[in-house]
Amino acid sequence: MSEAPSPQLRISDRDRESALTALGEHLSVGRIDIDEFGERSAQVTAAKTRGELSEIFLDLPEPHPGFDAPVPVATEPEKPWAGISPMQRVMGALLPILFIASIALIVTTGVTWWFILVPIGISAVGEGIWGKGWDNAHKKLGKQRRRELDG
Repeated sequence: MSEAPSPQLRISDRDRESALTALGEHLSVGRIDIDEFGERSAQVTAAKTRGELSEIFLDLPEPHPGFDAPVPVATEPEKPWAGISPMQRVMGALLPILFIASIALIVTTGVTWWFILVPIGISAVGEGIWGKGWDNAHKKLGKQRRRELDG
């Protein structure tokens, strides 16, 4: 059996919310009046440890506040490329360049405007292979690059 956590252990916002909810239940059944509810609520808000919070409920029956279990702090950050295959990354990066190159080629060399259908065709094929939204990979890549530059 594990021993009870120390009363000196710091409390969380969730612990305070639990205490305020318990106080509300005591108010609703008439164990405390509205003035006492206000005083005790202020004490709950100011409490920093489990001991301080528990003292507020010494003269009251259940319900008392529940204390949450310690939560591990270290979590693995979400990978920016999650769900995007290498081929999607390549195509997502190349597609905007291909559109710009096609337009530049049409404007500078007088190639027929039908040439713009090349990147449009690649987009359509990509959507057929990888599903709707595959070409948003270049948008995700751009957002990631901006975050890296800003951070």
